[in-house]
Amino acid sequence: MDKPYRVGYMLGDGIGPEIVPAARLTVERAVAVAGAPPLEWVELPMGASALEEHGSPMPAANKKILAECDGWLLGPHDSASYPKEWLERLERPPGGELRHFFDLYANLRPSRNRPGVSGVVGGVDLVTVRENTEGFYVDRNMVRGSGEFMPTPDTALVVGVFTRKAIRRIAVTAFELARTRRRHVTVVHKSNVIPLAFGLFVEECEAVGRDYPDVRLDAYLFDAMTAHLVRHPQDFDVIVAENMFGDTLSDLAGELVGGLGMSAALNAGDDHAMAQAAHGSAPDIAGQGISNPVGMMLSSAMLLTWMGTKHADPRLHEAATRIENAVDLTLENGPRTGDLGGSATTVEFAEAVEAAITDA
Repeated sequence: MDKPYRVGYMLGDGIGPEIVPAARLTVERAVAVAGAPPLEWVELPMGASALEEHGSPMPAANKKILAECDGWLLGPHDSASYPKEWLERLERPPGGELRHFFDLYANLRPSRNRPGVSGVVGGVDLVTVRENTEGFYVDRNMVRGSGEFMPTPDTALVVGVFTRKAIRRIAVTAFELARTRRRHVTVVHKSNVIPLAFGLFVEECEAVGRDYPDVRLDAYLFDAMTAHLVRHPQDFDVIVAENMFGDTLSDLAGELVGGLGMSAALNAGDDHAMAQAAHGSAPDIAGQGISNPVGMMLSSAMLLTWMGTKHADPRLHEAATRIENAVDLTLENGPRTGDLGGSATTVEFAEAVEAAITDA
């Protein structure tokens, strides 16, 4: 009998307790239909409730358990609303802490038009590959300390970090991904005004590109890239960028094809991976049962794909494909949640996707 895969899940803040169970429901059904063994789920505390009960929104005990899991689902966190005492400790928010601790250096964020969903433009199918451990997000790039400090009450300094090792491995991730798609990588940078850091980023991406002569490589300045994405996003395939730039561009791309509620994401390293939708905790609609779980569902499908590759298990690849197809079928035929013009609750939408998985 197959040994079951062990998957951690953390509900988090805001709409997390609604969308993470919806994603789990679809994952369980897809894995069963694909003939894989039932997953062993491990629920762990995270977010404001964990802070209140354990003194941290990401308790240290979680890490030991997650290290023994094959992957995990992370709900959104609303760290901006945590008590002032926690904010003053300058700790990383839960997602950032796990990315740092487990070296989840690649943040993959796909954006494509989906049936039944109106986007600003059509014909989009791209993936933003975001370097996840360095760059300008100071909660990720330091072993100790936040990377942000004030030498005087009127001066704030921020440290950005760029290393060849981190740039090379995210470039390899982008080029390998492009080989499975349309063989086109776009590097986004700002070397005209930050020549050392982004000069290094471009230089290393170009060096990696020489090992992939079958993949076309081009480069755009960050500000110009925002305009190109709005005008002709169809021209892009795989975009590779520093942490903050990648975050911004992937959010823009997500809005172009239907909104951040649709935006999936996977945080992956060499040994571990975490499904975490690109959107936030949406506290304004939390607890109402109307949140859109598509982003979390598709993030979970990405995790299954990663696990299937790591364990050479085609059943997990099939389960991921079934979730993707079932989401598309449900979006095309209904029901849909309110943000997509429908009236379905989160549970009703999840149950519709679950039912569609058998035929997907």
